[in-house]
Amino acid sequence: MSDILSAIAARSSTRGYKAEKLTEEQLHALLQGGLQAPTAANRQEIHFTAVQGDSPLLGQIEQEKNVLAGAQPSANFYYDAPVVLFVSGDASFPWTAVDAGIAVENIALAAEGLGLGSVIIGCIKAAMLGEKKQSFAQALGFPEGYDFQVAIAVGPKAASKEPHACDWEKNVTVL
Repeated sequence: MSDILSAIAARSSTRGYKAEKLTEEQLHALLQGGLQAPTAANRQEIHFTAVQGDSPLLGQIEQEKNVLAGAQPSANFYYDAPVVLFVSGDASFPWTAVDAGIAVENIALAAEGLGLGSVIIGCIKAAMLGEKKQSFAQALGFPEGYDFQVAIAVGPKAASKEPHACDWEKNVTVL
């Protein structure tokens, strides 16, 4: 139990990665962590797509994000991570977003346990659900009727930061 609590306390978003690809074993462990996440009514309505960081598709998503935001950020949405995992889910099921959130947190904690960094990505949602929704979904191999939910970039850390401080007075009520 203390290993899990230590991983939770140590984890922070990584916004800089080394140019090292993940091993098959690392990628498998991350995806297994996502697959083992619980889902409402055990629907298992979540799908994972792994995209290598050098894929041109990531640049297309970045470009669409920038067009919709009307700005050109200094870093891309995945901070040049060697892999980005896209989580899609059944658009008709009301608990899909919650289930995807649980799965992506499992992946983030698995990454921490493997000594890897990660950053959970929501900033591409407008691009993923906008005019190019169908083409992105097809390119990413989303099952029919599944929509983008969230993504996570993972890789060896080239940058780090301290985990955020917790404010019990502001964020916790115990009755």
